[in-house]
Amino acid sequence: MEIVGYIGLCLALGLRERRRTLLLVWLATAGANVGLGFVAPHGTSAKNLLLTILGGVALLLAVALRERYEVQRRLAEQETISEAERERRTLLEERARIARELHDVVAHHMSVITVQADTAAYRLDGLPADVQEEFTSIAATARESLGEMRRLLGVLRNEEAHGELMPQPGLTRIGQLVEATVRAGMPVEFTPCDADVPEAVGLSAYRIVQEALANVVRHAPGAPTQVSVWDSVSADGARLNVLVVNGPPPELPAAPLEEGGTGHGLVGMRERARLAGGTLDAGPLPDGGFRVAAQLPLTDKESL
Repeated sequence: MEIVGYIGLCLALGLRERRRTLLLVWLATAGANVGLGFVAPHGTSAKNLLLTILGGVALLLAVALRERYEVQRRLAEQETISEAERERRTLLEERARIARELHDVVAHHMSVITVQADTAAYRLDGLPADVQEEFTSIAATARESLGEMRRLLGVLRNEEAHGELMPQPGLTRIGQLVEATVRAGMPVEFTPCDADVPEAVGLSAYRIVQEALANVVRHAPGAPTQVSVWDSVSADGARLNVLVVNGPPPELPAAPLEEGGTGHGLVGMRERARLAGGTLDAGPLPDGGFRVAAQLPLTDKESL
């Protein structure tokens, strides 16, 4: 019974303690058994030797079992990480492929729009000046959109790209975005902000306003819209606030501009806000309008 208890103790220690500690335990046990062999009655030396040998075997067996378990656990973790990395790589490759396909499809139509708008004054006789100006504005907007698509595709195709040659849009470009929406026949009021914000925050604010106004044009054409951008300071630090609110459309369109909306625009806006360390709240209003409100921190976050 004594031997069984000792071996059980060695197994328990071997499964929990470090090698150095186990070696010290075995050396102490062996030294104690040798010392008892000199002072104990005759016939106990064989028992002490057996305890020493069995104790060492039990410790070695426990260490081997523990290390085998650790190796299997690490292999399982590595396989999980590798699988997640493969899924992530597959997702990125699929996104890049879709982006290229979208560019090939959309770029063709945008180029056609640009050419038709640029040549309208030469193909159609007697166009009023305001109509010619409208065609010029359409062509400029189409060229700008096409240029942004091509720059984005260039980054996707070249992993060693060191950044775009042209600066990304920021707060100063929101006014131009609003003006283009007004030219499209949307009554939009804009409250600008001239605060000096980080480039990433300014880009996120621009994209959020861009997607919000695009949703208004698609789902509530003609609805009065207010776009406000301002900075504020609270207990949580400095923040850039972005608010886009539209009322109900003056009349329901005969047919929606888009069939079967996917909701990817709201997902993209929330992702923009999250990557900047902020939050975004979007939802319908009781009067039938819609509200998009984002708060983007102006201080650096460790998580960014």
